[in-house]
Amino acid sequence: MVVIESPDGDAARARRATAEFLARHCPWADLDAVVLVVSELVTNAVRHTGGWWRLCVRAARGRLVVEIADASPRPPAPREPDLTGGGGLGWHMVERLAGRLEVDRRPGGKTVRATWLRPPAAEATGPGPAFVPTS
Repeated sequence: MVVIESPDGDAARARRATAEFLARHCPWADLDAVVLVVSELVTNAVRHTGGWWRLCVRAARGRLVVEIADASPRPPAPREPDLTGGGGLGWHMVERLAGRLEVDRRPGGKTVRATWLRPPAAEATGPGPAFVPTS
């Protein structure tokens, strides 16, 4: 399991730690997709919550789970993408790349959870396709 918490972590550290974890524990996962989701979730937490956040990456029973908890109770809201550099692309990418995406509100904030299932082919033959959506 990988756990990184602000203020000791940033998006770059989160990407590196996630990539190392995937290489060891989830070679079947689409490294680029998962690392991009982690980067976007951490960046959104830093940019839009203005406070504490914690990233947790774990794998168990054929699932890869990425969670970011933060201090804002507001759920992520997709924005109209600004193709001139104004942003608005991140949440749309997360929605497309995550196998399953959930937002759980809790007292004092929320947790955003992205989950990928290990493809059946990866269980039989080793590393397989990028991911299988769970929804």
